[in-house]
Amino acid sequence: CENHLGNMDVAIKMVEKSYEAGADVVKFQHHLRDDEMIKGLTMSDNFSEDLYDFLGRCSLTIDNHIRLKECCDSLGIKYLCTPFSKEAAKELLDNKLISTAKIGSGELLDFRLLDFLIEANISLILSTGMSTIDEINTTSSFLNNKKADFSFLHCVSEYPPKSKDICLDTLTYLMDKFPQNIIGFSCHTPHIYTSLAAITLGAKIVEKHVILDKSIDCPDQSVSIDFDQLKHLVNGTIAINDGRGTR
Repeated sequence: CENHLGNMDVAIKMVEKSYEAGADVVKFQHHLRDDEMIKGLTMSDNFSEDLYDFLGRCSLTIDNHIRLKECCDSLGIKYLCTPFSKEAAKELLDNKLISTAKIGSGELLDFRLLDFLIEANISLILSTGMSTIDEINTTSSFLNNKKADFSFLHCVSEYPPKSKDICLDTLTYLMDKFPQNIIGFSCHTPHIYTSLAAITLGAKIVEKHVILDKSIDCPDQSVSIDFDQLKHLVNGTIAINDGRGTR
């Protein structure tokens, strides 16, 4: 997310910490705010700043992304990015930064964006927060007709979510519904317990927000784990998969 607040020293430190914790991938976001939103939208009840203004202050530039990709390559951790518009995706592709794109829940039905990425032979990982099963089916049909390579992440777009709202059994429902696809979990809890439960249920991908210091005041602070927790999550994931014989 934007827990780096636009500070490249912080962003690079987060890449290094992710690598040290044993993560497979580090993911950033690429926003071109005028192509994706209008002014006057707050992010959530836990942060009052206008989202348009926040992104103006804290978004990474394409040159920042190039530098972060170079940092990831030097360490041997995969760089991934979420574009929030076709225009943002084009900048990433023009600079040869991605072979896979993460698609946020709000863009699940943005077929203009999805089609642009598919035509460039980009694999997709799509979050499903706020989506009905009919909408997920519609996207699945669209992508299958295009012979796209894609995965779904169960996601609850609540920041942070209440435990009773997470509905982890949706993971097994999606696995049964889409057996040809990898199914994972985009987790917005400020702890690792739900992620470990998702791994036990068979999730093949877990996405977590991370932050260097939980005392920092930023929009996603309440839905983020620190890097000690990330290390515990990685170790727990390895132990669970070894115990299930799936690693």
